[in-house]
Amino acid sequence: MKVFFSALVLLVGLSTVSFAQKGVLKFKEETHKFGKVPQGTPVTHEFVFTNTGSDPVVLSNVTVSCGCTTPVWSKDPVLPGKTGSVKATFNAAAAGPFNKPVTVFSNTEGGSITLYLNGEVVPKAAAKSSK
Repeated sequence: MKVFFSALVLLVGLSTVSFAQKGVLKFKEETHKFGKVPQGTPVTHEFVFTNTGSDPVVLSNVTVSCGCTTPVWSKDPVLPGKTGSVKATFNAAAAGPFNKPVTVFSNTEGGSITLYLNGEVVPKAAAKSSK
């Protein structure tokens, strides 16, 4: 009898958790490829997301790996079915390939998601000759 009641409690608990859905971030893209970027020319991309969950989503913080990337994000709660965004600007000062992570922290079930900016910074003379 104890096993039956334990199984019943477990079943009810699992079904309750499965119906409780938090806010869910669904980004249109998680990686943006700039291609070749002229050195010294900052580039910006806006990552747009939709809250596909049942509760409002709040972005608590957005972090980057270095000072060469600057994030700006939606500060107000994003209601279910609505959109928000994370903009990231990369300063493109140093020549060479780049793959910059932008980590978004929120009140969603996973807690965070990492977006990426990538491409190659080329000297201005090389960028002009490749066009």
